Amino acid sequence: MTTNLCRWGILGAAFIAQKNWQAIRDAGNATLVAVASRDVARAQTFIDECQASAPHAVVPEAMGSYDALLARPDIDAVYIPLPTGLRKEWVIKAAQAGKHVLSEKPVGCTADDVAEIIAVCEKHRVQFMDGVMFMHGRRLQHLRGVVDNEVGPVRHIATQFSFMSDDEFQRSNIRAHGKLEPLGCLGDLGWYCLRFTLWAMNEAAPVQVTGRIHSETRQTSESPAVPLEFSGTLMFADGASASFYCSFTTAHAQWAIVSGSNALLQVSDFVLPFSGPQTQYNLTRSAFAIDGCRADMHEGRQVETLDEPSSNAPGSQESALFQTFSQLVLSGQLDPRWSQISLLTQRVLDACLQSARQSSQVVELRA
Repeated sequence: MTTNLCRWGILGAAFIAQKNWQAIRDAGNATLVAVASRDVARAQTFIDECQASAPHAVVPEAMGSYDALLARPDIDAVYIPLPTGLRKEWVIKAAQAGKHVLSEKPVGCTADDVAEIIAVCEKHRVQFMDGVMFMHGRRLQHLRGVVDNEVGPVRHIATQFSFMSDDEFQRSNIRAHGKLEPLGCLGDLGWYCLRFTLWAMNEAAPVQVTGRIHSETRQTSESPAVPLEFSGTLMFADGASASFYCSFTTAHAQWAIVSGSNALLQVSDFVLPFSGPQTQYNLTRSAFAIDGCRADMHEGRQVETLDEPSSNAPGSQESALFQTFSQLVLSGQLDPRWSQISLLTQRVLDACLQSARQSSQVVELRA
């Protein structure tokens, strides 16, 4: 490599890529070279709209072919926001072309897909990572010590990620399309809940899971049904448990609670921090006091604040994601942990869906 910047390409002009357009610019060690779509006009429109909002010093090139972008020698890494049903093919092609790969989530339709993707990336010595932004934020890095030292041994983790869609979303949005996004809300939203849970448990795998589909939809009679509303439970070998809920049919929510023997950690915006220059979390040590006939529950809640922009700025979790990935590429030191946590997340997700499709029977995960 002849530059101190990681040179990026984007495969696909999806909506989520708009945020990452700016994150690449703000990473500090990255530059965006080209954006490809199956239609060069669509790629150019994407570039024009993004450039008007968050301009790059050098305007990226629009391309009408994914293969042509992958063939470019001036691109080191690609970000792939293509639909889950198409993702495996292009992640593998990118790896075979020697490009490092940052993929949207869920990584594949099944854990077998993800295992195959990882094997190809390892064979071609390229870094693989999924695009869970909160894993790279200052807050989550800080919370590692809070969970380990303040919360105490974890006993339960509860998470919810949801938003209220409309009828048109269910009829036409790609996230409710049975072939392009077969995992529905479980893949789109539940992935974050599962990832946070696994993070809180120091990436220990659960030993048993259950899942339940509360509602689902199919856009056409030929399309598979996808979950619109899903809940699940996880049991771990040390006796800790977790519950999660994700939904396209419930009001906006993205909270997480970690309960331990010493304290309760609450994060009200664990996926996308609420808008502002700082991020927050609550640490609660409630106390119950009895004095004669008087009984009082003292809340004992501390609100802790970190200097960290919520989004769309240098230092945000979005820019940190691309900064971290770019540094791995520039250093030449690949980190297999990122691919392994993707595979574990997909394995747990698969098991939850398997349980839901089998009348919520308990599914055991093999070591």
